[in-house]
Amino acid sequence: MELFSIEFWSALLSIIIIDLVLAGDNAIVIGLAARNLPKHQQKQTIIWGTVGAIVIRALATIAVVWLLKIPGLLLVGGVLLVWIAYKLLIEEKGHEVEAGKSMWEAIRTIIIADALMGLDNVLAVAGAAHGSFLLVILGLLISVPVVVWGSTLILKWVERFPIIITIGAGVLAWTAAKMIVGEPFLADYFTNPVVKYGFEILVVAGVLLAGILKKGKTHKEEAKAANG
Repeated sequence: MELFSIEFWSALLSIIIIDLVLAGDNAIVIGLAARNLPKHQQKQTIIWGTVGAIVIRALATIAVVWLLKIPGLLLVGGVLLVWIAYKLLIEEKGHEVEAGKSMWEAIRTIIIADALMGLDNVLAVAGAAHGSFLLVILGLLISVPVVVWGSTLILKWVERFPIIITIGAGVLAWTAAKMIVGEPFLADYFTNPVVKYGFEILVVAGVLLAGILKKGKTHKEEAKAANG
């Protein structure tokens, strides 16, 4: 991938959108883990918890970028990302996080919770980076302020404009489709640009349609139960 080419900028934009829709929950975890600490310790806990979480995420993302070069894993990663995109559309996420009783306990909680919750983010960013470590680093630099300061803003945006989640799911599905068509042993099936781009469009449309239909069905069932 050429530096600052259209492909580079589209990949970076994908990473930014992925961070916006997937890192918001991680930011909430940080706030919840530190909520019972004295005010003077909360800022330090958030800073050190975030530093630890970012270091773990950086190492994990770089490892996944390397792993995705192993034959077959781009396909596996792409299929997993399709599922993550679908789940993003249909799930109502909760934030049941135990508050730390001490500063170090809160920091530990932040790092562990972020590592567990950040698996989808790691896979998505690694897939969108297309093997570029520069894009991984840029993605992480962008995600730091998102994780530390962006939680409240993101939640307000999502509540006011639910379309953000749909856009995010679409970007994830598109990233998943690009990972699948980029799988070396499937290359012969996607030599025709019509087949390649048609498949990418089909994956994005399929995920969005399935998610919207499932969510609509769930809301109808909830409304029926409430009225019944």
